[in-house]
Amino acid sequence: MCGIVGAVAERNITAILLEGLKRLEYRGYDSAGVAVFTNDGILDRVRRPGKVSELDQALAATPLIGRLGIAHTRWATHGAPCERNAHPHFSGQNLAVVHNGIIENHEALREQLKAQGYVFTSDTDTEVIAHLLAHKLKDLHDLTVALKATVKELHGAYGLAVISADQPDRLVAARSGSPLVIGLGLGENFLASDQLALRQVTDRFMYLEEGDIAEIRRDSVQIWDIDGKAVEREAVQYGDNAESAEKGEYRHFMLKEIHEQPTVVQRTLEGRLSQQQVLVQAFGPEAPELFAKVRNVQIVACGTSYHAGMVARYWLEELAGIPCQVEVASEFRYRKVVVQPDTLFVTISQSGETADTLAALRNAKELGFLASLAICNVGISSLVRESDLTLLTQAGREIGVASTKAFTTQLVGLLLLTLSLGQVRGTLAPGVEATLVEELRRLPTRLGEALAMDSTVEKIAELFADKNHTLFLGRGAQYPVAMEGALKLKEISYIHAEAYPAGELKHGPLALVDNDMPVVTVAPNNELLEKLKSNLQEVRARGGELIVFADEKAGMSNGEGTHVVQMPHIHDILSPILYTIPLQLLSYYVAVLKGTDVDQPRNLAKSVTVE
Repeated sequence: MCGIVGAVAERNITAILLEGLKRLEYRGYDSAGVAVFTNDGILDRVRRPGKVSELDQALAATPLIGRLGIAHTRWATHGAPCERNAHPHFSGQNLAVVHNGIIENHEALREQLKAQGYVFTSDTDTEVIAHLLAHKLKDLHDLTVALKATVKELHGAYGLAVISADQPDRLVAARSGSPLVIGLGLGENFLASDQLALRQVTDRFMYLEEGDIAEIRRDSVQIWDIDGKAVEREAVQYGDNAESAEKGEYRHFMLKEIHEQPTVVQRTLEGRLSQQQVLVQAFGPEAPELFAKVRNVQIVACGTSYHAGMVARYWLEELAGIPCQVEVASEFRYRKVVVQPDTLFVTISQSGETADTLAALRNAKELGFLASLAICNVGISSLVRESDLTLLTQAGREIGVASTKAFTTQLVGLLLLTLSLGQVRGTLAPGVEATLVEELRRLPTRLGEALAMDSTVEKIAELFADKNHTLFLGRGAQYPVAMEGALKLKEISYIHAEAYPAGELKHGPLALVDNDMPVVTVAPNNELLEKLKSNLQEVRARGGELIVFADEKAGMSNGEGTHVVQMPHIHDILSPILYTIPLQLLSYYVAVLKGTDVDQPRNLAKSVTVE
């Protein structure tokens, strides 16, 4: 979503702010802006719709030179993407604010402030914060004290950064539902919504917690918690041995991240497998005792993570014999939930800052679940900090907005969870865990074999060059994989794509099939294969063109209107992880053919930190 960068230093900070914004481009945005307290003693700003490169050009023409500033990339929620709605927002000429999140009571506050004489120049909820803070400053005078009073009147989610021309020695910030991190330097300090934005200036970070307010000066940082008590937050030195934020030899981050999957899956498995078992303690020291009590599992997630949860439902019920419910977080949090006894509440998120998933977790704590478990890629995220147990996937930084390696590592984590629960509860069939542990050890090699089909999939992608609709089919645990394949195609190529269980063809989707709608399916060699073959014959009989990713032992071959890609044989339980790979590649190469912005697709953001 939106990105925040701030700095207070003894050197010109404009280039630092701009570089920080560039490093946050992966999150998705539609405008960008910078506000700087200049060496001439005025607060000035430059804003532009579009890419950070547009802002860069504008700053080259109209430089802002100063030692205190804030910057922002905006993803529109209130008001169209245009210059007047871009951040930073001013109140008068002395106060600037940038904001991530949504202020739910902005309309009521706007009317109050208008009645007090404040003039609004944008359609955003953020401008309300600027004017409300300016109003508080009239009586309270101190910027930090005024911010503390201001946030008490804000309902919703926010990460805030504020500077004032009247108090140019500081940058103040507040966090509620939207992450912020302070970067610590020598004689200078920084603020951002993601530590990646600050890696060019520091490797030491301090993460604000929910409700924190911070006053950041050149040589000091003060933090107050939600109760107004002065607190200290641990400073963490970040040693980055993960994948760099560079594309290297690859044309796009997405392709790079697809090809990193054997490595990150191997990393996710490291230290979590014994000779024949999953090490249950990988979920935390309390996990063995807690897992023994689990009789039900409730999974909550959004988007790609939701699809991972849907695959896990098949595993949990088939292998561990545990009833499992899977729900989209935005639906779960707004309905009356009946909690089954001894239910483990599982959240899945790449960023750990997904607003709906976080809200669902917080709601779950009031509903009587046995415990909460987060499967997440970011160890310092809100989701991890607020959950009882955690399994960190080791995907490394994922820059492409369309998730790839995060999804496969989530699946690995969920299979480890399934085997752990079955092990502790004694519900796994004899020999199953040892077999699957051995298969997991081989999984990175199998993924590498699937990636070796890159050029074959690129050729298949040409079939989609002039297509606008696609149908994805799968059976059993491959149905969520088909859903993920459809999501990837629509996300980055803008082709309308739908996924169905193959057995549902005759219940409606078959009406759509003709020679202009390719049908993509995954066909592992399992007990549903023969039924799937019958479904595919129904497609061919209506003139539909088939693209089938089939197990090499499935006995399927090319024919008129049928294009079969032979997949390496793999244990059926692990097949959803393997069959995800060619669908990711297919989406990528179709998007390249269509000429879309693969890493930053329109209207989407990497980390959805608002509803």
